[in-house]
Amino acid sequence: MKINPKRLEMYMKNNNYYAVIFTSTHSKNTKGYLEKAKKMEKLAKKQKGFLGIESARNELGITISYWETLEDIKNWKAQSDHLVAQRKGIEQWYDWYKVRICKVEREYEFLNNK
Repeated sequence: MKINPKRLEMYMKNNNYYAVIFTSTHSKNTKGYLEKAKKMEKLAKKQKGFLGIESARNELGITISYWETLEDIKNWKAQSDHLVAQRKGIEQWYDWYKVRICKVEREYEFLNNK
């Protein structure tokens, strides 16, 4: 999990926020994928409105990024380096993907501190 919990908690006190859920399956040719994914994560963290990211991958990959506004999400999608990565994903890395954009109105969690 790679969420900045203090920033997200501070934002959540008075605001709803948005989640971009990116679900995918890889193609057989993933050369360069890990390097680009790490670069995109670093770049996303610098974008206005970015709150955090969570990711998991086996056969199915799920990455959820959290944003303050829909406008912030739109700007990230149109960011030039991100556009290059999106094109590479379509041409080489993914057999399938789906993007869902959701408004997060409430959250709760459990943490076992044993």
